Amino acid sequence: MKQIPDEYYQLMHQLQAVDFVLVELTLYLDTHQDDLEAIHQFNHYVKERKHIKKQFESQFGPLLQYGNSYSGYPWNWDDSPWPWQV
Repeated sequence: MKQIPDEYYQLMHQLQAVDFVLVELTLYLDTHQDDLEAIHQFNHYVKERKHIKKQFESQFGPLLQYGNSYSGYPWNWDDSPWPWQV
């Protein structure tokens, strides 16, 4: 397996942290639909996640398949490491 740079782990950690926040806010908003501040927080973290995902994928390749991520040329979906392998 090829050497994985530190930035890979830093960006992956940021994605995991933002995903955690989004899951928690989703659960909260399921029972507090009128909490405008929580909705603002959710939308903020959606934008943050998109930014981090774009940065990650531009450097290390796609995170998801089936139309959720763009592919580089040549087709790079099968490049390792896969996110669950690190």
